[in-house]
Amino acid sequence: MYATFWALVPPIVAIALALITKEVYSSLFVGILVGGLFYAGFSFEGTLTHIINDGFISVLSDSWNMGILIFLVILGAMVCLMNNAGGSAAFGRWAQTHIKSRVGAQLATVLLGVVIFIDDYFNCLTVGSVMRPVTDNHKVSRAKLAYLIDATAAPVCIIAPISSWAAAVTGFVDGADGLGLFISAIPYNYYALFTLIFMVGIILLKVDFGSMALHERNAQEKGDLLTTGPSGYVLAEDDVKGKGSVIDLILPIIILIVSCVLGMIYTGGFFSGASFVEAFANSDASVGLVIGSSIALLLTIAFYVSRKVLSFHSCMGCLPEGFKAMVPAILILSFAWTLKAMTDSLGAAEYVAAVVETYAQGFQAFLPAIIFVIGCLLAFATGTSWGTFGILIPIVQNVFSMDNPMAIVCISACMAGAVCGDHCSPISDTTIMASAGAQCEHVNHVSTQMPYAILVACISFVTYIVAGFVKNVVVSFLVGLVLLALVLAVLKVLSSRKQESAPVGGDK
Repeated sequence: MYATFWALVPPIVAIALALITKEVYSSLFVGILVGGLFYAGFSFEGTLTHIINDGFISVLSDSWNMGILIFLVILGAMVCLMNNAGGSAAFGRWAQTHIKSRVGAQLATVLLGVVIFIDDYFNCLTVGSVMRPVTDNHKVSRAKLAYLIDATAAPVCIIAPISSWAAAVTGFVDGADGLGLFISAIPYNYYALFTLIFMVGIILLKVDFGSMALHERNAQEKGDLLTTGPSGYVLAEDDVKGKGSVIDLILPIIILIVSCVLGMIYTGGFFSGASFVEAFANSDASVGLVIGSSIALLLTIAFYVSRKVLSFHSCMGCLPEGFKAMVPAILILSFAWTLKAMTDSLGAAEYVAAVVETYAQGFQAFLPAIIFVIGCLLAFATGTSWGTFGILIPIVQNVFSMDNPMAIVCISACMAGAVCGDHCSPISDTTIMASAGAQCEHVNHVSTQMPYAILVACISFVTYIVAGFVKNVVVSFLVGLVLLALVLAVLKVLSSRKQESAPVGGDK
């Protein structure tokens, strides 16, 4: 089964079960079990030791993964601190007087997500903690909030030259200026660009479709933000102990952003003589985020205690509360990482590499579109866009020389496909973080977001076909933009007709 299609079966089983049963923990475990059985040749002892030793213990002892988990816990503690201090409530009251509509609340969420382009994990949790009280007040469903968070995480990071994603892509490019290549590929990253345009379009046109429309209708008409009952994420938002003001939310967020930036460039050698860009390109995002968030946590506690907004005892009580709030995300991440370990042990990367190299030479004009689709499927099945970069970018470099215009288009298609698959996948870190940030039931987020992501992916696919033939970034982008505008216009017409046909006083 090694390096065959069977290597992709475990994640496919897990994803299918999650969407069918709406229960993510058991679905992921079944996928892990299938991967262990395949690897061990259905031996009980071999399956058990592979899952335990090469799976859970291995991924939870990995320094990168452990750094992300620590960062999660610290972010949970900071959110709890800001809530208990009254900062979140004060910001909500301020937002009521300045953000007066659902459209404004959603656009403010998008704007904040674009501004925080440093790292997708940091983006998801920070935007969620800041904007959740605002969107709740304007009856924006948690599923819609999770989509807005997710759509401004990876899609923004992949077109931001100063981000942990730029550093990752740079590391996968051999024998070339990785950062320069990343910047050159930005105009061809159609999925990321069209996702941002599409998101703003549906907000301004007030269009929702698929299961998202049900969540939004329940939120607006019934005040039901969750639709399917309580989520697994619990934060003591109503347990406000301090009488904080807006500054008690804004200042900790600013400290957190600055500290995380400094932490990341520190790991890249900025304070040892490297330039700012070089430091970001060589940074270790996991370690940098832990360093930055730890400093921010200490400064936030000192700030609250010195202002007597919270007592030291209350601040310490927020640490376990923040940990408890992130337990669902930690569990899902642990299962998702273990499932990826099972997939890796079955040779999924080798299988995909062999498939691409076999057919690459015969379909050069269609290759950007083909690579985009393969990137989507691989990232969707494995839940990792960075792993997809690592598999596909070296293949593209073997097919084209870097001075060939098609090389830039294909590498950008690889990055766009990886982000698309990551955006859709229930086992993606970013998707899980977006659910945690919005405090939305994870399966609800996946099922409501997927139709939106697939629609933009289809438009991007057509655009990459055009790009493969014309090799002109302006022409291909305009073709995709016109297609996107037509799709939005059709959605608006269909939405208007549905509202007009709805009975007076009934569901719209």
